[in-house]
This record gives sequence, structure tokens and C-alpha cells, in this order.
Amino acid sequence: MLICPQCHFENPNTHKFCQRCGTSLIHKLCPECDTQVPVNAETCHNCGAFTGTVWWAMIAKEPEYGVTSTPDPEGVSTNSESIASPADLESSAQGTQTKESELTSAEIPDDAKTDSEAFSQETDQPDTAKSPTLMAQSTVEPDPETQASSIATSEASSAYNVHSIAYLDAQQRYRLIEPLNPDILADAPAGSETFVKVLDCQPFQKSLLEALLEQQSEQSPSQSSPILGIPAIAQPYLALKQNHYPTVPEVHDAWQQDNQSVMLLEDRSSWQLLSDLWGSETLSTLQLLYWLDEMARLWQALEPWNCCQSLLEITNLRVDEDQVLGLERLYHDSEDDPPLLEDLGQMWRLLFNQSQRTQLTSLGTVFRQMCTEEITTIDQLRSELEAIAHAEEEAQEEQATAVTLEREEPLSDEEISFLEMPTADVVGSYDDGGPTVVLPMQLLSLDDVGCTDIGRQRDHNEDCFGIQAQVKKHETPIGRTLDARGLYILCDGMGGHAAGEVASSMAVEKLEAYFQDHWQDELPTEESIGEAVRLTNQNIYDVNQQNARSGSGRMGTTLAMMLVQNTNVAIAHVGDSRLYRLTRKGGLEQLTVDHEVGQREMKRGVEEAIAYSRPDAYQLTQALGPRSDQFVTPDINFLELNEDTLFVLCSDGLSDNELIENNWQTHLAPLLSSRANLEQGILQLVDLANEQNGHDNITAILIRVKVRPNFQQRSW
Repeated sequence: MLICPQCHFENPNTHKFCQRCGTSLIHKLCPECDTQVPVNAETCHNCGAFTGTVWWAMIAKEPEYGVTSTPDPEGVSTNSESIASPADLESSAQGTQTKESELTSAEIPDDAKTDSEAFSQETDQPDTAKSPTLMAQSTVEPDPETQASSIATSEASSAYNVHSIAYLDAQQRYRLIEPLNPDILADAPAGSETFVKVLDCQPFQKSLLEALLEQQSEQSPSQSSPILGIPAIAQPYLALKQNHYPTVPEVHDAWQQDNQSVMLLEDRSSWQLLSDLWGSETLSTLQLLYWLDEMARLWQALEPWNCCQSLLEITNLRVDEDQVLGLERLYHDSEDDPPLLEDLGQMWRLLFNQSQRTQLTSLGTVFRQMCTEEITTIDQLRSELEAIAHAEEEAQEEQATAVTLEREEPLSDEEISFLEMPTADVVGSYDDGGPTVVLPMQLLSLDDVGCTDIGRQRDHNEDCFGIQAQVKKHETPIGRTLDARGLYILCDGMGGHAAGEVASSMAVEKLEAYFQDHWQDELPTEESIGEAVRLTNQNIYDVNQQNARSGSGRMGTTLAMMLVQNTNVAIAHVGDSRLYRLTRKGGLEQLTVDHEVGQREMKRGVEEAIAYSRPDAYQLTQALGPRSDQFVTPDINFLELNEDTLFVLCSDGLSDNELIENNWQTHLAPLLSSRANLEQGILQLVDLANEQNGHDNITAILIRVKVRPNFQQRSW
């Protein structure tokens, strides 16, 4: 299947344009000049910019990944619901190749059959007809589009000529960017790994791995054994990725052919080296301590997979544009000489020596204790790092206080508010129960966008939303940060023409006016937010009374509201408009529970199927306006941000039929990156809602909050 890059609709492989939105499936836009280029082109023919989709291909010859320990079921290294554990791999890795040879076309999803032919037909082709890894362009008949865009090809007899166009797979999807000598692969010892970059000539096509994972999820979501058709080398990546995103690179595709396993990884070679950032004067010591703690936790996660060596290769430690720690690949430990915690201490000592960061003698003591085996467990190590972080935090506060006392004028209320900013526990990437380094959080950016659409079946729009946000650059004696505040209100009106839209717009207007007067230097309290909702309800209720509206004729509105002040958030809702939270570590979470009859019955202990079999299951139990204050009790909660977060406020025109739950990975997860365009993202989300729902008005607000610990110094 071809996945549309615009709306992510799945199209048959033969289609040249998306059935849903009409986007080209054989061309893509150059990021530099917006020229249309073929999807399999490496560079733009107009400006020369790179346009290709590149993967790192790992080619392993008969890999053996024995595991000597099994992760704790309550630990951090596996997800037993979908990915095999190391113990599972140890017992079944030998049978993987045999199982794959038994994979029939009936066991493979239709959209994956094209990609799977490489090994499903492998036994029918003589070994002399093709290399274990490389296929020349003339070996398999290419499709017309590939043939048209390719340069002259070689004959089958010269399949390994460096001047020919060589491919990694029989389907000629993954083209080698650089030559690869098959003799080197043939002579390589068992378990060896070779890396080479490949160009994806069909970047819109679903990979075999994606199809197999989808099939596995649909047929047996609770299965914990290795997934049929996926090589053992990919299993650690898949398992770790689920619990430690984004540390481990994404696996795009994986398959086996002859006596080799092939895996395509996300190319992170352009990510900045951690060692290059380490010596930067613009990074605070607390940021470095945070990275050390991240590596300590990751060591604990990698240990059951025998991949701790991944943290000892300095060039393997990278950071993305948001300065999130990531690995370029996994390195497997030596069976004869597995790495120890003291090796990690030696590597950290090397990093600090190279960066000339010698001001923290306490860290030097920790490194020495690691090397002399005085610190032997991750819990001990993280406890020491926590103590150093506390001491550093106190030192910064004392320094700020000393500078303040020397000033002739007193600090402004804004500066005092910053210096008294509460700290937050940095929740670890892995729920291992170990100590957590307590570090202050600071806001890096606050971005937002809202959109409303009439939908495809309504003749007017009863939804309304309001956004009031301000972001100020703020400089204090201990560095620069941002001071931001945002009020986000979304209302879905009801009551018929010229009534529902009146109620929703009144609610937005009244709430904005209330917080204009009652939101000063701190985030409003629960009592203040509750009062705002009740006053708004009373205002709409009074209009209903004045107009003698009764029964179903009374206008009303739902409410989903969020207030942001730096790294603190308050949310409130009434009705069935929803608020979601998306983070890299936690995935998608629905933060609100619909105020409707079905949910009310479930709270009373009624089973979901019975609760929603009622004809009035989706009738609202609360709304603003139809009834007086005593019948309105908003749900109010407070959150403290400790990682980058994307919030979604939406009306039921977007959330119906589990549209958010089914499409967040394609339509929301990419928007966590600061490079992603929120305006484009929300338009794609509304288009998707029109395609899959469309029966109601559609309104959404997206809020992206980027945070980092440690009063990090940055230039703006």
C-alpha cells in the first residue's frame, strides 16, 4: 500500500494520486525550491538539493545474540504485550529462519506481499542467480517509473560492477548509495555486521516490517514470542523503542535472505555529537547532570539485551534538535569481556577531561568510585547524581541571592516570581522504581494554533474557540529563560440555529474577560477556575431564562479549557469536548472523561457494553447554560510539565469514532518536533476528520510546549 504523505490514506500500489486528497504518489516537493521531483530521486533536478529518503542498512551474517539474563517483568527493558523478551529470543532465534521459510502468502497482508517476495520465493531461485544481499537492476524487471528514472543498467553477469545500479533487495526498492563488495559479505564471519546507506526508491510504500507489525497487533496483540518474519537483530530495537523513545533509532524495515539478516535504521548521522556539546559554555552543569542520569538509566535498560557497549562509543551518543539524548545504533557486548559500570565511569571521565569541565570535583569523585568499584549499581550511581544536582541547584540559588543583595534597586515582582519558580521531578524515561534526579524545569517554547470547520453535513458552525497567549523573553542574574502564559478555550454549542453558536461564543468571551481580571502572577487556583466556569454558566442560563427557553430549546455549550503558565498547566472541562496529551515517553493520553450518560453508568459499576447499549448513552449529563450552577461541576486538574508535550483540545467532531486514538502516530506524533509546522498539522487533522467523520462541526487547538531541566542557558 502507498501511504499518502499529506493525509496518510492507504492507497493501492498502482495509484499515482491519493484517492482521498489527490496528492501525487509518484512525486514529492523539493524542500528548497518546491519543485516536483520523482519520489525515487536523490537530488532535485532544479536546485540540486538533496530530496531522497535515506536509511542506514545493517547487514548481519547469521547473527547470534545469546542472552544470559531475563529482564524483570516489571522492569524497563521489554514490553511483554507486543515484543519478545531477550529470553524469548534466546530460545527461538534458531527457529526464526525456519519459520520464515514457512510463511505463505496467506499469512502476509496483501499490501506486504510485494515486499515479501524476496524471501517467500527465495527457495525457488538458484544461488547463482543472485547475491545473498545485492541485486542488480537487470535481475528483476523494474516497474516503469523506476526504469524511467534510472540510468543505464548492467547485465546480470556484471551484477556486482560498481558502475551498475545495485539494490539491497530483489524488489529494487532500496538502492545502494555507495558500492558494496559482495565478496566481503561472503567472507565475513558469523555474527559480523556491515553498514551501508541506501536510498528508498518507494518512500510512500508501507514496508514489510510495518505490515507484519500491524498483522501481529490485529491477530494476537498479547503475544510475547518473536514476531514471525522479523529477524532477531531487529527485536532489541523494537522492544527498547517502545519504552525508551526516542533514544533508540527507528527500525524502518527488516527481513532475512539466504544466510543474512537485513535491517534498515533511521539515519542519525546528521545529529549533533554529544561530545561536541559537552564543552559548550552555554550549557549549564545541571543539563550535563541530566544527560548523565539519562545514560545511567539507559545502561540499566540495555544490560538485559547485552548492548551496554552502545553507551561506551562516544561517537554513538547524539542529540536531536531539541537536545534529547539518542543513540545512532546498538552495539552488542563482547561475550568474553562484557562492559562493566566502571567502563562507563572511564568514558564519562574522558568526556569531562576533553571538555575541560573540571569545576565539579564531586563528579570526579563519582567517576573514581565507579572505576574502583565503590559504586556497583545503577541505583547507587543515580543517588549520587541526585545529590550533586541538589547541591548545584542550591549553589545557583545562593549565587542569585548574592547578586540580588548587591543591587541598588529591589527585584521586580517578575524576577522574584522567576527565582521562586518551583522545581519539578524529572520523571525518568523508564519506570524502573529507582531514584529520580530532582531538577528544576524551564520553558523553552510555547507554540499554538486553532482551527474550526463547519464539517460536511451541517449548514452552520456552532463551535467556537479562543486563544490568548503571551511569551516574554526573561533575563535574570542566573541566565535567560522565557516567561509564558496561555489561555485556551474550546466550546461546542448546542441548541439549534442561532443558539448553539451564541452559547459557545458567549462562553469564550466571558471566560477570557474573567481571567483578564483574575489571572495575575500565578496560575489561577482551582477555586478561581471553578468560579469562572460557574459564572459563565450562570450568564448563559440567565439568557435562557430571559428568552423563556425550555427543554431541548435551551441553548448550551460544552467546554474544554487549558491554562498554561511556564511549566504549570491547569485544565477544566464540562461536557464531551476533550483534551489529550501526547509525549514521547507516555504516548497519547486522554486527560478528560466525557460527561455523558454512558460514562456515568460505568462509574456506577455498569459494564461498558451495557452502559452504551442505552439509547441515551451519549446524552450529556453536564453542559454550560441549560441548568443553574448547582447542576454544573467542572472537572479541574493541574499538571506539571517535565517533558516536551503536545496538547490537543477538540470537539466531538474530531474525537468521534476514536479518530484521535487511531491516527495520533501519523498525525500528532510528528508535531512534537520543533521543526514541524503546527498550522499545517492542524489542517491535516481537520481534513482527516472531514474524511472519516464529517457529520459535525470540527474544532481543534494544538499547543506544543517544549521544556528542559536545569535553568539551561540558551540564546534566543
